[in-house]
Amino acid sequence: MERESTNKKKITEGLSFRDYAIVSCGTLAPELNYLRKQGFLDVRRIIYTTPGRHEVLKELESQLIEKINLAKQHSKKIIVVYGGKFCYINVDDPYVTMDTMIREQEAGSTISRINATHCMDMLASESQRDKISEGRKTWWLTPGWIVYRDCVFQDWDKGKANENFPKHDGGAVLLDGIDFWERYSEEHPEKILEFSDWMGIEIRPHKITLDRLKNLLIDCIVSNLEKEIAELENSLPAHSAKPSMVQRLEQLEEELEKAKNETGKVNSS
Repeated sequence: MERESTNKKKITEGLSFRDYAIVSCGTLAPELNYLRKQGFLDVRRIIYTTPGRHEVLKELESQLIEKINLAKQHSKKIIVVYGGKFCYINVDDPYVTMDTMIREQEAGSTISRINATHCMDMLASESQRDKISEGRKTWWLTPGWIVYRDCVFQDWDKGKANENFPKHDGGAVLLDGIDFWERYSEEHPEKILEFSDWMGIEIRPHKITLDRLKNLLIDCIVSNLEKEIAELENSLPAHSAKPSMVQRLEQLEEELEKAKNETGKVNSS
């Protein structure tokens, strides 16, 4: 896939994340920091939890709540960059999910979660991953899984690695949307070799764009705007609505149109 433009000027003219704060798993820090540097993600603050907490649920729970409360100090609009299906699995209480935890923190704020199952799904959809793997069982990696390997695989020994990795006959594929592999393999070739040896499978990069991640972030804005518009419309009196309310509604509808148009721009870039 062709790399997206690295032009550092602001990519989005009509869309802005300036009213938002983001709470994210630290595993996605390389991609989110890249989008911020490129001017796409002009958020007030990005706050990261420790990478790899999906295997340490109590830490994930406490850190997520702590970081959301910290984000509230910067904005009433928060986007949580965590997957829903695989990033938090509570076998002791299946009714407690990533989304129920987030909803419990919503008082006084608007909190939306990116619509993806895990970090790999934020970078490449299931159908895209199927195409990349050509139907072979593949262990997916993002740059964060390599950079923060000690956190992600915190309690893994060689025995656990041997139980999990070798059955992936498609090896390990790094979804690289930030030109990470070339730079990292030149600077730290021994780390790549050691990681591959520990896994017992080959690691190979696959270049992608960050279009899917961009669109998922934009979708959060679209969803929030649609909700705000619906609530405002329901509150409008049947007759003689205040000019300020009508003006606010028109402003929100204009912002929604810009957000939807931005999705089209990303898809056609």
